[in-house]
Amino acid sequence: MNGTVVKNQLIFDFASGILGPAKSIFASTYLQLNSSASKMSNTFEGILGDNLMNNVDIAPKSLKYSDCINNDIIKAKQTVKNPITSFFGDLNNLNWKQVYKGFKEFTASIEDKDDLKLIKMDPGVSVPLHSHGGKEYILVLEGSFRDEHGEYSKGDIQINDQKIKHTPIASKDTGCICLSITEKDVIFFGKYGSFLNLFTFIKSFFKQK
Repeated sequence: MNGTVVKNQLIFDFASGILGPAKSIFASTYLQLNSSASKMSNTFEGILGDNLMNNVDIAPKSLKYSDCINNDIIKAKQTVKNPITSFFGDLNNLNWKQVYKGFKEFTASIEDKDDLKLIKMDPGVSVPLHSHGGKEYILVLEGSFRDEHGEYSKGDIQINDQKIKHTPIASKDTGCICLSITEKDVIFFGKYGSFLNLFTFIKSFFKQK
């Protein structure tokens, strides 16, 4: 998976207005925190706007990031909507659910096929080795974490697919708070993998009820 292309496709889809609720909140927050991503979104919005104004026979939904990457039209358009504080409020006042010691989460109450949640990890806390049944999107809101593939700080985004395994570890100095989307269940490995996968299955089963 080419991470850069996937990130840019996410930005383009947001500019096109075709994302679902979870990914729209995720993308708008990403643009708020990352100036480079915001500039790219403005570029895409300019391209889409010019296509409509010039009666180009291409619907925005049919355009792809690859169609626009070499276009030099750069026009600042709209202010990023749905910042994280507008949707979740004060992160310090949320009713965080402790999953295990040092790891908490808060799941957004929205109707979407994708799970949108906040993850809070205390300094030095890690998540066991795992992969995902679908794509996983992670955006760092506060602090930082690292895994086998790099280090991620505020405003950084990581997108993983089924082929990627990782063990995120929060910074020993700051811990981290992340906004996360998972399209399908997490798949754990290692000593406690079977137990954790059973727990995840049961959790998903009752969620669908």
